[in-house]
Amino acid sequence: MCGRYSITSAPEAMRRLFKFSNALPNLRPRYNVAPTQDVPVVRATEVGRELVALRWGLVPHWSPDLSIGAKLINARSETVAEKPSFRDSFRKRRCLVVADGYYEWQKAEGKKLPWRYTLNDGGLFAFAGLWARWDKARDKVPVETCAILTTEANQLARKIHDRMPVILAPDDYAAWLGEDAQREPTDLLRPYPSEAMRAYRVGAVVSNSRNDVPECIEPIAA
Repeated sequence: MCGRYSITSAPEAMRRLFKFSNALPNLRPRYNVAPTQDVPVVRATEVGRELVALRWGLVPHWSPDLSIGAKLINARSETVAEKPSFRDSFRKRRCLVVADGYYEWQKAEGKKLPWRYTLNDGGLFAFAGLWARWDKARDKVPVETCAILTTEANQLARKIHDRMPVILAPDDYAAWLGEDAQREPTDLLRPYPSEAMRAYRVGAVVSNSRNDVPECIEPIAA
């Protein structure tokens, strides 16, 4: 699964990679993104791509309240097209969840040791995501939410966990967003190549979601 990640890159770098057309937002670095927080997401519109902030934890339109979102932060790629919570979004509302690293915890000697996974260059990438709009709030203000797809782990990630988030290559963005109808989105739901990624131990500071500080991404001796 993916339950915590980081996005520390500058908004200008996001625009260069994801080619969204709306104004650059004022985004601060996020070292320890946690479920139910607002996160930067790129999605397609009739006039081009836009970067928006959505709440992490998908809330289907039929849910009576927002609480289900805390349980729907991830969607399994193997069943996403059939699951009632995700199938509508998979067909109509796919998005790119912006990130530059994610965390996983290794169980060892009665402890949970955090590791951070990034691309080899430490740069930006996108998780395959879904989004939904929930409009049952008492104040009538719609709430937009998202989830991250997961798949079987590649050889690198498998050392810690049997699942990993779906990381999309830039050449796959258009197909995932529905801009390229020649490719099936299910064909993109595969493990990212191990040789293009790296993993390193980080300190226990990241284990507390209240800690959103640069120390979360700093390597320590394994």
